[in-house]
Amino acid sequence: MDQLTVRGFGDELDAAVRRLAAQEQISLNKAALRLLRRGAGLSDRADQASTVGSSLDHLIGSWSSAEADALDAALEDFGVIDESAWA
Repeated sequence: MDQLTVRGFGDELDAAVRRLAAQEQISLNKAALRLLRRGAGLSDRADQASTVGSSLDHLIGSWSSAEADALDAALEDFGVIDESAWA
């Protein structure tokens, strides 16, 4: 099974997942999986076999709104199609 919806986390478990994610600088999904695997008595390493890479994980959620807006503005010209280039 690749995807599972879990309801009823509660505030305490939600805080634990978020705390682990912040401490390890990993996504909430990865933190939840890590805690689930630990709780099930499984190694944390097994989920890495299907992971393409994690070298950019430290960037997740690290941009401010102002930085994201600045990037969007800088890339705006790339959304314009120059019809003369296709003639």
